[in-house]
Amino acid sequence: MLFKVFYQETKKRSPKRETTHSLYLELDTTDVRQGVIQAREIMRDNTDCHVEFIDAISDAQAAYEKESAGFNITTF
Repeated sequence: MLFKVFYQETKKRSPKRETTHSLYLELDTTDVRQGVIQAREIMRDNTDCHVEFIDAISDAQAAYEKESAGFNITTF
């Protein structure tokens, strides 16, 4: 299942929409809740980013996102 993670590059700055970044994680789960927990743990263990929101991406959304130039699945 594909998840889109919205984050700030640092935990020291207040979140602002203009500075929010996103990345995509592909996780081996079919349970959305478990996937969100797993994605948050991966981000915590591998980055110093402040995670704002994690969203499960449907197949239709994934097809749309893949058309954008910035689409890249991140692996840690």
